[in-house]
Amino acid sequence: MSEPGVASPSQRSASALVAKAHALAPLFSELAEANEAGGRLTPETVEALRSGDFFGLMVARCFGGAEASPLEALEIFETISEADASTGWVLMACNVGTGSAAGYLPPRAAQKVFDGRIPIIAGHGAPLGRADVEGDGFRLTGHWSYGSGVLHASWLHTGGRVFENGEPRLNPATGQPEARIFVVPIEHATILDNWDVIGLRATGSVDYELNDVYVPEDFSHSPDANLPQQGGDLFRLGIVGMSPLGHSAVALGIGRRVLDELRALALSPTGRPSSLSVQGGDQGFQESYAEAEAKFRAARAFCYETWRDISATLSRGEAVAHRQYTLTRLSLAQVTSAVSEICTFAHKTGGGVSLRNGALQRCFRDIFAATQHRIVSDFILRECGRELLGTADDKLWATRGLVDAHIDLS
Repeated sequence: MSEPGVASPSQRSASALVAKAHALAPLFSELAEANEAGGRLTPETVEALRSGDFFGLMVARCFGGAEASPLEALEIFETISEADASTGWVLMACNVGTGSAAGYLPPRAAQKVFDGRIPIIAGHGAPLGRADVEGDGFRLTGHWSYGSGVLHASWLHTGGRVFENGEPRLNPATGQPEARIFVVPIEHATILDNWDVIGLRATGSVDYELNDVYVPEDFSHSPDANLPQQGGDLFRLGIVGMSPLGHSAVALGIGRRVLDELRALALSPTGRPSSLSVQGGDQGFQESYAEAEAKFRAARAFCYETWRDISATLSRGEAVAHRQYTLTRLSLAQVTSAVSEICTFAHKTGGGVSLRNGALQRCFRDIFAATQHRIVSDFILRECGRELLGTADDKLWATRGLVDAHIDLS
């Protein structure tokens, strides 16, 4: 145990990563336009992320990762997303794939995947593929969309439903069809060049396909696992917690950036093609800007309160509570809604500047791309309402929503 008032090695490592994120933020901001023009992160951006050890942020320390607390990860993802939302999005998505592989794969497979270095693992974890049982493994076939980060990955994190003797295999604990996450070398995939979207353009979240690829059983795990094979208490969080953590951070980064961009426009010299060309705007704008700032800060406080509480829970070696998971989803929904409203306000008051390529326009497009993700859908908000009302006491949170409480999450 560390001496009172002295940071532990893991705390020092995480604090160093926070400092690196702030130090590299200007570079990520500078590279944002080039990232977007190419529809993917530039090699320079990826190298900067690697140099900062950010792909190992949520990787077990036994594999050289930081195993940072959720609160520290939230700040790092937020800082990088403020500089460039696409860079933050790819980073948080890859940390879900890489972190979950480190924590939940059986030891033999995990050792092979990490093999003395931290890889980039990315993909789509929804069970869109078909995995037919064959010997001690599976034959996996499928087509997945929105593979954020796969253009930079060496392994895939990809979901499928299990079939045995031609029929869906049922999870004996639930009686429901079994789904698994498969970790597959990227060279087995066909990567499709089909990323043409309005926002988050630089994420390169292309589709990919696998055709009759054999995956040993050791290279798979439950999508709802929360008992680590390697690593410490961080991995009690599960993918069900890792995912809203990253999405919240991206929305926070966009919200802070758009407010700062609008402020800079309001204080810019006269003559700009904007209704804010008079310094500071009129009284109506000033009032609305103050309201937007308050709305953002309230949503951010909710996010940080939620993740501070969860980080403390994990540090005590305790399991994340049902209500805590609900609040991760609820705070994510709140900040996404708040930031989309703020970006709409910024777009309208920015006038002609909002129409032109630049950070203000990019924030508007990026947040409305983020609002299309299932994790912030009306369905998930309704699930939060069920739990908060006390009508889901026999349920618990899984990646797809509330499920029966007796489900096996090992």
